[in-house]
Amino acid sequence: MQSAASDLELLEAAAREAGALARSLMTKPLEVHSKGALGPVTNIDYAVDALLAERLLAARPDYGWLSEETPDDPDRRIGKPRTFMLDPIDGTSALVGKVPQWTICVGLVEGDHAFAGAIYNPMTDEMFLGAVGHGATLNGKPIRTSERGKLEGARMIGQPRRFQNRRWEKPWPKLDIIERQSIAYRMALVAAAHGDATILFGWKHDWDIAAGAAIIQAAGGVVSDPWGFALELNQPVPRVPGVVAAGADLHALLIERTAVLPDPRDQDQKP
Repeated sequence: MQSAASDLELLEAAAREAGALARSLMTKPLEVHSKGALGPVTNIDYAVDALLAERLLAARPDYGWLSEETPDDPDRRIGKPRTFMLDPIDGTSALVGKVPQWTICVGLVEGDHAFAGAIYNPMTDEMFLGAVGHGATLNGKPIRTSERGKLEGARMIGQPRRFQNRRWEKPWPKLDIIERQSIAYRMALVAAAHGDATILFGWKHDWDIAAGAAIIQAAGGVVSDPWGFALELNQPVPRVPGVVAAGADLHALLIERTAVLPDPRDQDQKP
C-alpha cells in the first residue's frame, strides 16, 4: 500500500481539482433532480463524481470504491487494501441554495476503520486533511480537536431541536449550537476545534462520515457510535447507526447522554 503522505497528497489534489470544476459549473444553470428521501442531486454531483473516479482509481487501481453517486458493488470494496469512500457534493441542498456550506469529501478506509480523509469547501477554500497517526491540517496548518471538558457552554455543531426533544432523560445544559448543512463539514470543523462536538442521529452512510472520522481522530479526537463503540465501516450495507464526535475529554460526557437513544438496528430487526 501507499504511504499516508502519498495518499493524502492524492486526496488533496483530487479534491481541489473537483472543487475548481464545481465552482466553474456553478456559473451555469443547475440541473436539479430529486432522489426522494436522499434529497436533491445535480449535474455538479455527477460531474464531480466522474472526475474523482477517474483521478483516484487511475492512481490507485487496487483500492476499493464507494460513492453516493455510484451504484454500490460490495465486491468492489470489501477485501481491498484500502477503499475510497466519498460524497462528491455533501450538502447538495446548500449548493442549490448557494449557501457556502457544501463540501467535497473523500475518505479512505482500511479494513473496517477510517484511515485518511480530505474535506474541501470550494466556496471558502478550506481544505481539511488528516490520516490516523499522522496528524491533521487545515490549509496546511496543524489542527487539534477542542480540549473542552464540560458540557455547559460547549459549541455543538448540529440542530437546536435535537437537544430540546423529550427523548432525553435529563435536559441538556445550555449549549452554543451552530448549524452547518454538510455532515462532512460539521466533522471537519470539530477536527479544527471550530466546534467542540457534533452528534449525528440515526443511520449515516459511510460516504458521509469516513473522511471526517479519519480527520477527527488524526486531530486527537474521538469518533464512535452513540453507545461509545467504534464505528465499523465498509460493511455489506455501508452505514452506521449514528455518530458522536468530539475532543477526547468531552466525548465521554456526550456518550453518557446518547447511550439512552434507541438503536436503529433494533428497529430494523422487528418483524
